Amino acid sequence: FIFSRNWQAVGHLSRLNTPGDCITAAVADNPVLVVCGKDGQLRAFYNVCQHRGGPLLMEDGNCTMLQCKYHGWTYHLDGSLRGVPRWDRVDLFEKKDYGLVPLALEVWEDLVWVRLDNADVALRSLVEGISERVSSNGRNFLSGLKFYKRRVYDVRCNWKAYVDNYLEGYHLPHVHPELCNLLDVQKYVTETAAYHSLQHSPFKGGGNLYGGNGGEAYYYFVWPNFMLNIIPGRLQTNRVIPVAADRCQVVFDYFYADISSDAAKHRAEADIEYSHKVQLEDVEICEYVQRGLASRAYDRGRFSVECEEGVYHFQTLLKKSYRRAYDATRTAT
Repeated sequence: FIFSRNWQAVGHLSRLNTPGDCITAAVADNPVLVVCGKDGQLRAFYNVCQHRGGPLLMEDGNCTMLQCKYHGWTYHLDGSLRGVPRWDRVDLFEKKDYGLVPLALEVWEDLVWVRLDNADVALRSLVEGISERVSSNGRNFLSGLKFYKRRVYDVRCNWKAYVDNYLEGYHLPHVHPELCNLLDVQKYVTETAAYHSLQHSPFKGGGNLYGGNGGEAYYYFVWPNFMLNIIPGRLQTNRVIPVAADRCQVVFDYFYADISSDAAKHRAEADIEYSHKVQLEDVEICEYVQRGLASRAYDRGRFSVECEEGVYHFQTLLKKSYRRAYDATRTAT
């Protein structure tokens, strides 16, 4: 209910700028695809053939048509059925009735979003104010970045436990001591809006991985499961995907303002490796927390007013969403 009725960021325009470019994703356990048509128009569909449910795409790439990997049915890039092998003696069959099932699609700051059902919240409401906050000198940093690399992490914890961990800097001195050498944690601030929250901190002075003096790190959480991690010259996005009650997958995508030179690529690789180290620290503590939450010893805790405003904000949105789902179930029955 939470994921099917809310916008999900599934990719970036830099991977969909040529006719035939296509990406795949999973939303609320449903396989989806986004493709750039011959007319340059982006379209989103369920990645499901209308014959027997086979997949059309198994990986990102470029194609001249969409072909089912199960029985070979083919579709035009606009989703209409193109060809059906060995179908001569089938009666009462109209190709126009068997096109791919479309999905709602919107683009915000070069990020491509889809949704399965009617949205609880408009996309513009989810991200309201973010563009203005990260703009400087009339330039919006989020636009015009280039995709560089993806890393995927399988984490043995519930998706909500992972999000909770992301939403507070309380754990930084204990789990990420090296990160505290980069960020001025004494000036670490959390702010909340209607459907997103922001944690931000200036970098400490002196030479560091992120450009030395000046600059600030912005960590945005966008309801229900998306993160924008912004530092000078780089955007890192995270999408947290539920897998089971005690499992989730986290997809990290890295975008840079400059990846044209060997020196720029070297800086990007150093950034990704450092981020990987921090992520492994988060994975380890989240998996310990999952075991603790499931133990006999734990019932419920209390929030730090100073440090866990973001966690409280997220859990409040969760409760409201659960209430809507409960009310909808009661109405349906």
